[in-house]
Amino acid sequence: MSEFVQSLRLWFAPRRIRDEGETPDYRFSLANERTFLAWIRTALALIGGGFAVDQFLPDLRWAVRVGLALALLAAGVLCALRAVNHWIRCERAMRRGEDLPVSRFPAVLSLVVAVVAVAMVGLVVFGRAG
Repeated sequence: MSEFVQSLRLWFAPRRIRDEGETPDYRFSLANERTFLAWIRTALALIGGGFAVDQFLPDLRWAVRVGLALALLAAGVLCALRAVNHWIRCERAMRRGEDLPVSRFPAVLSLVVAVVAVAMVGLVVFGRAG
């Protein structure tokens, strides 16, 4: 099974990470979690920014406003997904005694943020009533 598929499975079964190597000092796991949360805050800020552009810049041409809003929303989605993958990869590396990976991060919260962002994209694309 490929490394990517194994990481993807751990998104939805984080308890399986305990099967990997030795348990690291809890402080490292907590630091990893704080990093994940920072990426999620960034994702939420990007998503909020996308909505702010759409709602508070009505004087922009529609295509420009929607393009900017969609770019911010898409960045928020990607940031949230990257967060969960990075969290898993770092936790595995710590447990295996390997060098930390360059980046990626936990599941349900990231997917919720991503789903909300996709819904926001739909609202931006299809406009609002009135």
